[in-house]
Amino acid sequence: MAERALVTDSAGEFDDALADGGVLLALDLGTRTIGIATCDAGWRFATAGKTIPRGKFGKDSGKLREIVDARKVAGIVIGLPRNMDGSEGPRSQASRAYARNLAQAFGLPVLLWDERWSTTSAEAAMIGQDMSRAKRAERIDSHAAAVILQAAIDRLAGAAF
Repeated sequence: MAERALVTDSAGEFDDALADGGVLLALDLGTRTIGIATCDAGWRFATAGKTIPRGKFGKDSGKLREIVDARKVAGIVIGLPRNMDGSEGPRSQASRAYARNLAQAFGLPVLLWDERWSTTSAEAAMIGQDMSRAKRAERIDSHAAAVILQAAIDRLAGAAF
């Protein structure tokens, strides 16, 4: 485990830290739940996982550790809730603190990814699949995490930094 793992907003820095690729874990941090998504090691497809209740960091990190170990996760992408004008408020600062804690606890690089419109996009996709309102409510956070992760891996896999 690294003494001080990378936490960055830069896809380029994150990519450099993951020279060999690998499975990525994405988190959509809500106040009551954490949406989870993962992608394949080749960074092609993000898949919505489960949603876990959010509690104290120690409890959250224990549940996340199970996923990290089982999937052999190489890096973590966390949605960064910016305001529509691009500025950051208290929720952004809380996400940054959570990212620092995760990086330290797991020794993995963490990419903070702008999550504006991720929930709206995820909900539109679920409506397009004719998913009931009740199922959308229970799955929205994990689908938003998949939207966040897909945007990040699209950038990592194909664009210049």
